[in-house]
Amino acid sequence: MKKGLITLIILGVLAFVVYQWAVGFNNTAVEFEADAKTAWSNVESAYQRRNDLIGNLVKTVQGAADFERGTLTDVIEARAKATSTTIDANNLSPENMAQFQEAQNGLTGALGKLMVVVERYPELKANQNFLELQSQLEGTENRINVERNRYNEKVNVYDIHTTKFPGKLLAGMFGFGEMARYKADAGSENAPDVNFEFN
Repeated sequence: MKKGLITLIILGVLAFVVYQWAVGFNNTAVEFEADAKTAWSNVESAYQRRNDLIGNLVKTVQGAADFERGTLTDVIEARAKATSTTIDANNLSPENMAQFQEAQNGLTGALGKLMVVVERYPELKANQNFLELQSQLEGTENRINVERNRYNEKVNVYDIHTTKFPGKLLAGMFGFGEMARYKADAGSENAPDVNFEFN
C-alpha cells in the first residue's frame, strides 16, 4: 500500500513537471510568435508609408509639363500591384513572402527609373515639394530596411525556440511551424556593374 502511494506521488509530480514545462513552452512560443507578427505589421506599415509618399510624388511629377508618361504609368501600375499584394500575419509562408517581395521590388525599380528621368527636368529638381517628398522617401527606405531586419530578428528568436530540442517535440503538437524570413532581393549578392563614362 505504501509503495503504491509513493509511486502514485512520483507519477503525479512527474506529470505536473511535464505539464508545467509544456505550458511554459507554449506560452513563450505564443509570445515570440506574436512579437514576430507585430514586427511584420511594422514592415507593412513602413511600406504603406512609402506607397503614400509615392502617391504624392506622382501628383507632383504629373504637374510637370511634358513629363514622360510611360515612366509615370510604370510607377502608378507598380504601386497598385504593391499595395494589392499583402500577407496575413498568420500566413507568413515563404511563397507569400516571395510574392510580396516581388511586388515591392517592382515598385522600387519603377521608382528608381522615375528618379533617373527626373534628372532631365530642372523645374522638378528645384520644386520644394518634390525635394521634400524625395527626402522623405529616402528616409522611409531606410526605415523599411530597419523594420525588415527587426522582423527577421524576431522570427529568429521564435524559430530557435520552436526548433531546439526538446521544444521541437512540442512545437508540432501545438501547431507552431517555422516562419518565413525576409530575404535579400535576387541578385543582390552580386556587385553592381559600375561604368563611369567621361565625355
